[in-house]
Amino acid sequence: MILEEPRFHSSPVELAELAELADRHLWGHFSSLSRGVDGLPIINRGEGCYIWDTEGKKYLDGMAGLYTTQVGYGRQELAQAAARQSQQLAFYPLWTHAHPVGIELAARIAQGAPGDLNRVCFTSGGSESVESAIKLVRQYFKVTGQPLKTKILSRDLAYHGTTLGALSLTGLPSLRAPFEPLMPGAIKIANTYQYRCSYCQEFDACTLSCATDIERMILREGPETVAAVFLEPVQNSGGCFTAPSGYFDEVRSICDRYEVLMVSDEVICAFGRLGKMFGSERLGYQPDIITCAKGITSGYAPLGAMIVSDRLAEPFRSEDEQFLHGFTFAGHPVSCAVALANLDVLEEEALNQRVLDNEDGFRAALDDLTDLPIVGQVRGMGYFYGIELVKDAKTRAMFSPTEANELLRGFLSLRLSELGLICRADSRGEPVIQLAPPLIAGPQQFEEMNQILRQALTEAGSRL
Repeated sequence: MILEEPRFHSSPVELAELAELADRHLWGHFSSLSRGVDGLPIINRGEGCYIWDTEGKKYLDGMAGLYTTQVGYGRQELAQAAARQSQQLAFYPLWTHAHPVGIELAARIAQGAPGDLNRVCFTSGGSESVESAIKLVRQYFKVTGQPLKTKILSRDLAYHGTTLGALSLTGLPSLRAPFEPLMPGAIKIANTYQYRCSYCQEFDACTLSCATDIERMILREGPETVAAVFLEPVQNSGGCFTAPSGYFDEVRSICDRYEVLMVSDEVICAFGRLGKMFGSERLGYQPDIITCAKGITSGYAPLGAMIVSDRLAEPFRSEDEQFLHGFTFAGHPVSCAVALANLDVLEEEALNQRVLDNEDGFRAALDDLTDLPIVGQVRGMGYFYGIELVKDAKTRAMFSPTEANELLRGFLSLRLSELGLICRADSRGEPVIQLAPPLIAGPQQFEEMNQILRQALTEAGSRL
């Protein structure tokens, strides 16, 4: 298949026109309109682990788009799958009808999902997957005669999406405040921030208080009112929080004890990011629902899914019940075709195993930076790591909000881009640098990241 050249190329006149049009019409996500796009990269090409802007500058994409392009850029297999499906059936909704690629993809996802998660409800993306799970959980308990079970627990600092229900579960006050009041009954619980754990800092070892806090909240709210707990295998916001040993087993036990559903939000952690098809599989726990998106298509088309256990689906098999929910573009046939091609690449190139084989090398390239006084901790797993930045590594001294903003927004974000590395400089919690490259990345890319990060962090440290 021959792809057309982009409409805009790199001549100065056309670039000026493109920037002007963006300033006038484009409203970027999580972006200030006052800043515009003047001086910011406009990305127009990608290949492998790299992207190029309209000026011809090359970047190593250390964020896989946004934790998304698992198989890398420029994969003709995925583009061709989209073209073939568009010619055969460009669109039809999964409302009282089905289409072959939707059926095939649902079966393939169910086959790879853990335990009895055999029912797949498609969405258009991550927030919709989480929103779907919230609604299913609430309707399930009404259908089964427990209508008071509506409250949902989620972890402090966690990010679960931008729709109003998903935002209600998000534990970031700065994102929630402009849209309050949000969904009632969204209760926050302890996260697994082991580097600065307020529960265990006076003890010699982890006490799993971050898990038992879930039981405390269930008992405080009343078990008859609590419907579900939403958890990520590795918590994104805050900087790749991993859980202590035994955490997920304890959470599963608590959920079973009080008939509370365990939802694994794997919008980031599924489809190889942690070296397994699902993050819960890597960490050895059995959820009742998995929410996913992003890597399901490697970002080549929008798609998400909610994967549900047979037990939760059973009440809806009655002719008197139906899940009163859906989206026009959920399970779009072109997206499903792309997802099937994407899963083929993941399997044929053994990318899950590649992540497992290379994660120690990736971690070593980041651990090498811990000699810098500004580097406090490296944490994560698979191809999903965070580097927490501190004023002094020996004392773990923290930055003030003003200092953190100047460090990240005022210097590191721009400097890392200048040096040719796309990563995430984040202040949701303490300042962190996050890295999640395409799953095709290897030692060459790890070394590039190490060199660029060392230069930028050394310069940042000298500015303190």
